[in-house]
Parts: sequence; structure tokens; C-alpha cells
Amino acid sequence: MTVTPRISFEFFPPQTLDASFRLWETVQMLAPLKPSFASVTYGAGGTTRKLTHEAVATIGRNYGLNVAAHLTCVDATRAETLEIAESYAAAGVTEIVALRGDAPKGADRFTAHPEGFASSVELVEALARTGKFKIRVGAYPEPHPDAADKTADVTWLKRKIDAGATSAITQFFFNADTFFRFRDACAKAGIDAPVIPGILPIISWEGAKKFAARCGTQVPASLDEAFRLAARDGREELLALTQCTSLCARLIEGGVEDLHFYTLNRPNLTREVVRALGIAPEVALEKVA
Repeated sequence: MTVTPRISFEFFPPQTLDASFRLWETVQMLAPLKPSFASVTYGAGGTTRKLTHEAVATIGRNYGLNVAAHLTCVDATRAETLEIAESYAAAGVTEIVALRGDAPKGADRFTAHPEGFASSVELVEALARTGKFKIRVGAYPEPHPDAADKTADVTWLKRKIDAGATSAITQFFFNADTFFRFRDACAKAGIDAPVIPGILPIISWEGAKKFAARCGTQVPASLDEAFRLAARDGREELLALTQCTSLCARLIEGGVEDLHFYTLNRPNLTREVVRALGIAPEVALEKVA
């Protein structure tokens, strides 16, 4: 029997008025699908710190979703980072996605603040000591661009789990076997915390390839060719829906119980994929006299 998966969504905070309308439209469209949680990202270099806090508070308060706020080590002291965590707790947030974070704009590599956390492991340890949060972390089923070797990502994830994280969300990938190999390697390393596959519905193939190049995700030549032909025939949306639904179905058949969707604040494709997996929105019934 096919298991209906638990789902979750990632949003990013708006930096313009138009982007703000798009975020709230996205949340309104996806909230009825009852995700187990929704995460809100930090901009590169912590540039959307205040906006992230505002989005987290609003989504939790207005839509009743369990929100996991992103928190990074970039460009902040330990005290400043923990102060942000405390502000999340004060807003009722009980989950944090703890990440090292990307390098600030203009920098090639991450460099720790002189008085900041040097790694996501240190951040997880500090958050765990507060006892206030369920801590999720990132994971890379394909080698992170900064990874020393092919085993480094599993080793690093083990350190984060041992430091107090309770689950991990992977970077996106295009082949289910990529995730299965990573899951097996994690199990072999003694990682027993849930590892949730991150799913990227392909709204723009060119955009997806740029994301992939930045984070080390391999792009199958066959998928690249399929999108080239689909673009010629005007079938990109159909291919995107088929590709994402098929990937999710394969993961579910392989025992996956949770799927985390990177929505890019564009809800339509994510909603259609989730519906194709058998998850229907819950419609609130109005009270009648």
C-alpha cells in the first residue's frame, strides 16, 4: 500500500512589495495542505534577518503553521546569533533550521566572524543548550562544494546530529537513487535521525541548473535534453509536473515518509505535485445557524 507522505514547505522572506504579495499568496494557497512545518530562509550573509523574523511571526500567527526559522552563522557574533534565537522563542517559534550559511555577497568562501560560530556544529550545540528548540539541519546527498571528500558530508551530518539536531533536510537532487545512497551511508554511519529529502519543483529549468551549479547537484544529461525538447514544443510545465511527481513517487516507494518542498514562493507547481501524491487541501467549514 502506498503511504501518503508528510509534507513541508520552504518560503523566503520578501524584500519588495510585489514579493510580499507573492509570499502571502503562496502561504494562503499551500497552508490548507496542512504541512507538518514550514521553514523560512535567511538571505545570503544574513541580509534578510529582520524580514525573516517578521515573516516567521506572521505565518505562525495568521496561518497557524508550525514555522521553523532558519538561523545561520554568517556575519554575526555568537551573542547576536543567540539573541536572534531568543527573539524567535519570544515569538512562539519552537523549531530552528540551523545552518552554517552561504558566504556574504562578494566573498568566495564562508569565513567565520571573529566572535561568531565557526560552523553549524557549534551553532547546533549552542541552540541545544538553550533547551528551547527542535533543531533541524541541512544535509548534502551529493558532495558540498566545500567538502574535503565524498564521505565528508555524512561525517559532518553525524557531528550535527550528535551535537543535538533531531532531523536533517537535504539539498535538492534530481535522481531518487542519489538520496537512497545517501540514506544508506547515513545509516551505516550510525545516523538514526530522520533525513528528509528536499524537493525542488522546476519552475524554470535554466534557474534550476544555476541553483544546481552553486550547490553541487548533478544535472542528468537526459533531463537537460528532455527540457530542451519540452521548451521547443511548449511542454515545460507538463514535464516539470511529471518529473517532480515521479521523483516523489519513487522516494515514497523507497520508504520515504516526509518530503520538503523548496517552493521559491511560487505555489502552483508544488500544489499540483502534492495533489498528484494524493494530498488534498483541508477546507474550513463555516458555522451555520
